[in-house]
Amino acid sequence: MLARHSDPIVAIATAPGRGAVGIVRVSGKAIGALVRHLLGKDLKPREASYLPFKDAKGAPIDHGLALYFPGPNSYTGEDVLELQAHGGSVVLQLLLARCLEAAQAPGADGAPVLPGLRLAQPGEFTERAFLNDKIDLAQAEAIADLIDASTEAAARSASRSLSGDFSREIGELREALVHLRMLVEATLDFPEEEIDFLQKADAYGQLDALRDQLGQVLARTQQGALLREGIKVVIAGQPNAGKSSLLNALAGAELAIVTPIAGTTRDKVQQTIQIDGVPLHVIDTAGLRDSEDEVERIGIARAWDEIAAADAVLFLHDLSRMGEAGYVADDLEIAHTLAERIAPNIPVIDLWNKTDLAAPGAQMQPLAPLAGRQGSEASLSLSARTGDGLDAVRQRLLQVAGWQSAAEGLYIARARHVEALQAVGAHLEEAHAQLNVPGPALDILAEELRLAQTALNSITGEFTSDDLLGVIFSSFCIGK
Repeated sequence: MLARHSDPIVAIATAPGRGAVGIVRVSGKAIGALVRHLLGKDLKPREASYLPFKDAKGAPIDHGLALYFPGPNSYTGEDVLELQAHGGSVVLQLLLARCLEAAQAPGADGAPVLPGLRLAQPGEFTERAFLNDKIDLAQAEAIADLIDASTEAAARSASRSLSGDFSREIGELREALVHLRMLVEATLDFPEEEIDFLQKADAYGQLDALRDQLGQVLARTQQGALLREGIKVVIAGQPNAGKSSLLNALAGAELAIVTPIAGTTRDKVQQTIQIDGVPLHVIDTAGLRDSEDEVERIGIARAWDEIAAADAVLFLHDLSRMGEAGYVADDLEIAHTLAERIAPNIPVIDLWNKTDLAAPGAQMQPLAPLAGRQGSEASLSLSARTGDGLDAVRQRLLQVAGWQSAAEGLYIARARHVEALQAVGAHLEEAHAQLNVPGPALDILAEELRLAQTALNSITGEFTSDDLLGVIFSSFCIGK
């Protein structure tokens, strides 16, 4: 560990503000002397003691509960002291200052009671839990995700990741990958028998099984990342198509100003909504048109910037104006620009608004520039004012986002986990291609498998390759 990780640390462990209870936490090696100096006695491990918390002159700061957790059986893996007092900010600051003061007081031998005690940095208690092998990196991230969870589905999924469900799946992948690497590495020592040896060990079948297993884990990880990250959805279209009304309808609140005056929206309005527990960051933008108004032109330029960075675009049309040749021409021009400016893999959903105002028999017209793009398979009609058709819009958004269902057992994940698993998949594909050519270059095959394991290890924070050596020497008698 780095030098700073050997320092004892202290911090207020509860959120700022008033509360019934507040906690000051100390973590470090051998903090028993501090416990005695602060509280006047030793504490029984993992047993709450009610007593006064006194200042340096013996006057009580507060009365509360003290708990002592000797390492390694603690959250951080070090000795931990928790002082649970009333949750006023002044009380907690006084207790924090008292801990720092007591640490520098001379002990029985004249040396400071707990030299080096300092304020903890953000996340440092959890960082130490990771460094002391109490949790892995994915579990550490799940703690933050559980705290930040805004829906029941996200909270339950984060709890599963924290309990180790995700890490266990990564561990199973790693075990299979290490075993395959073991075969290839051992075969490198017997080049005259390499093909027969790999065939007898079913290295081909093991690699195929590993790729299938990875595909299943990746699919669940993508769902978990979507549950945490959500997607950015931009509403685009001509002025007065009903973009602000659609945002308000999806959010269930009057967030954006709605008027019949073209150009009312001049800057983006953003709101995060939840659909089946999936967060969607919806952005209303300025109407797309040519304008002489400098402020509106800036808003339109920002609208195109948001569109270019979107994960999905809701292209809104006014069904009540489909008989106007100029309106249709402007829609086609916007469609051409959309096709040019955004990546082909970004879904564009055609929405035809104002069904309540449209003339009888008004038809939704497909826009050729966007034909064949994901999300444009079928247009949707709705009325943002009455709410008719909104459920279909919500379901289409979930569909283009890639959400399948809030399946039981889903764990939360992050974009970096998805990227790491995709990197593993790319290396396994290269390994598969190498293994299926005549006279495979085993050194290249071994390197691809090593890189796959490195990418896999980055998820849980296990970067060492010493485990591979242990498996090789314990499972194979190389000299036989």
